[in-house]
Amino acid sequence: MLSIYFTSYQQLTKERFNLKKNMVAIYRKFGITTIIAVYLLILVGGIVRSTGSGMGCPDWPKCFGQYVPPTDISELPEDYKTVFAVQGREIADFNAVHTWIEYINRLLGVLIGFFILITAVLSISFWKKDKIITLFSVLALIAVIIQGWLGAKVVSTDLHEGMITIHMIMALLIVGLLIYTVVRSYNGIIKTEKITNPSKINLIAFASFGVAFLQLILGTQVRESIDTISKKLGENMRTEWIEGITEISNTFYIHRSFSILVLLLHLGLIYMLWKNASKNGRIQRLGKSLLIILIIEVITGIIMAYFAIPKPLQPIHMLLASVALGIHVLLILFINFDFLFRKNVVEVARGNTSNE
Repeated sequence: MLSIYFTSYQQLTKERFNLKKNMVAIYRKFGITTIIAVYLLILVGGIVRSTGSGMGCPDWPKCFGQYVPPTDISELPEDYKTVFAVQGREIADFNAVHTWIEYINRLLGVLIGFFILITAVLSISFWKKDKIITLFSVLALIAVIIQGWLGAKVVSTDLHEGMITIHMIMALLIVGLLIYTVVRSYNGIIKTEKITNPSKINLIAFASFGVAFLQLILGTQVRESIDTISKKLGENMRTEWIEGITEISNTFYIHRSFSILVLLLHLGLIYMLWKNASKNGRIQRLGKSLLIILIIEVITGIIMAYFAIPKPLQPIHMLLASVALGIHVLLILFINFDFLFRKNVVEVARGNTSNE
């Protein structure tokens, strides 16, 4: 009987270990999936803005008072403009396309909220090994709840300019938290790369990240100016939008000129990585990817400036800027991998040795 008990206990212990190991593996894969999903939401958010669908649903969390929005004006009361007025002002004429674009954006936001919730639950498997992964995953969940509240505020304030910028910054914060936790979860699995002159590389990496982040914020300000001028001039005068936004703000000129500094700093970063990182290693490949994305981003920016801001390029331009910042975070983490995670690696190694 005693031998049967010990055999059953050992089998149960082994099953628990395998379950925990599987949860760790699932967390890593699901975490990556969640990051991609958040970027998809940023793209859809860009489509919402470029199509002018931000107020396609004038209320929140419902849409025209319904959980499934209308597809035709006949489904709304005759005085719907007054019933669903925002800040005391009547809403625009009903547009089914705008309504459903905004509604799909909200549905995707809810789905990603569940993704991040699942990621937080899965992160519990790291609690004994690395509590920071669990804590930061929960922090990402809290951030997405705040993001939902901010989304409601954006609607209730009739797309207030400052709220839209804060909404975008919060999305980038969520991406950053997820990237950090997922990379940290690979601690002890991926091999770190040795680089020379790490202090100089860090200096230019953080400087280029800061400038890229500021450039993205400037871009959101330009986007807000476009929203203002588009309402004033209308779609038929789209070719006059650039001239119009330069009359109400200098942000466009600053954003355009700032792109030169962004590109130069990144060229310097890529050169430093080429000289000091492992040839064709992970860090160099990330650097090359970053440069390619930035070049495409600059090209899309030039096309928008000189060809009447084509609708399809607006969300793509924003997505490229967001992805570039994400790659920046990855670069900084991998450049400083030993410094950031060395203590944890030592602790894990000691734990494995004691178990053996």
